[in-house]
Amino acid sequence: MRNIRTYILLPVVIFLLSASLLNSFAGTQGRHTARRYTDTVTACLPAHKSPTGIIISGCGDSVRALEPFCGVPGGCMHYADAVNKYDETFGDSIRIYCMVIPTAVEYYCPDTARAWTRDELPVINGIYEHLSGRVRAVDVYTVLGNHVSENIYARTDHHWLPLGAYYAAEEFARIAGVPFRTLGNYDSHVVKNFVGTMYRFSKDISVKHAPEEFIYYTPRDVEYTTTSIAYTLDRSRRRVVSETAPVEKPFFRTYADGSSAAYCTFMGGDTNLTVVRTSTQNGRRLLVLKDSFGNALPGYLFHSFEEIHVVDCRYFTKNIKNYVGDNGITDILFANNIGHACSSRTSNSYNRYLTKGIN
Repeated sequence: MRNIRTYILLPVVIFLLSASLLNSFAGTQGRHTARRYTDTVTACLPAHKSPTGIIISGCGDSVRALEPFCGVPGGCMHYADAVNKYDETFGDSIRIYCMVIPTAVEYYCPDTARAWTRDELPVINGIYEHLSGRVRAVDVYTVLGNHVSENIYARTDHHWLPLGAYYAAEEFARIAGVPFRTLGNYDSHVVKNFVGTMYRFSKDISVKHAPEEFIYYTPRDVEYTTTSIAYTLDRSRRRVVSETAPVEKPFFRTYADGSSAAYCTFMGGDTNLTVVRTSTQNGRRLLVLKDSFGNALPGYLFHSFEEIHVVDCRYFTKNIKNYVGDNGITDILFANNIGHACSSRTSNSYNRYLTKGIN
């Protein structure tokens, strides 16, 4: 009888355990993975490689320069580990979010050039799946994929455009549970004849001959002040050698038509610590840990947070645990493009910020 009961019960136990594991896995997948984008916009365009290895797609006024991606799945877990370290450090007292931002090549690379780059989606999903349970993944890969026919990435610069950052900020606000204003509540501004970094990166004259419009948006119906500490770097541009006292400066800087620096509209660039204090009163104070892609996000969140503190992943001189406590931070958003997420230098910097100044 004992053997009969064993034969009867064993398959039932195995079935229940398998179902439990499958449900657990499915829950993780649904929470942390982005959906693959299928290119219906640029798949059939002609493409060639520039002398420096940049992918050049299209022709004439629609030329687009794309930086190939070299990361591999599983190769960027150090970034997730760094984010998890912040979750472990701050625990339930701070809400932690992780936004890994795809680059333009993931959406706009013609089929004929796919062999010159690698897929970003498996790497992004690998990072999200490796996050601890409390960290909230902000899937902007899927969101941006829904708007590829719009001007969400620059053609002549390696950054996204402000419209792409708008859609990402909207998704972040949804996950964070804070108010968010649509573009109808913003004024638009245009810098014409913009040719950004990709002409210098590619050395391809067709990029220079295909200028674009850089359109950015400034919020209405909210009061805000912006204070910055400016950093001076050494010759390698990797180490801060001095910094100014906090000075009030405009968040949005103005650039003339034809300026190649239009992306510096936001805070003037990366080499500063910026604090925006708004008239929004909801007790929420956000710290954005970012690279240059993240510069375009805060301007859409003035209606969402009382304060927004912006720290670059390369330049920060304080201990971040003390900074969070001293400034009453309630939310921390990691907002890095996939290239920075795959760089050990980025994750090492974030880890170092936690222990800076501690013997």
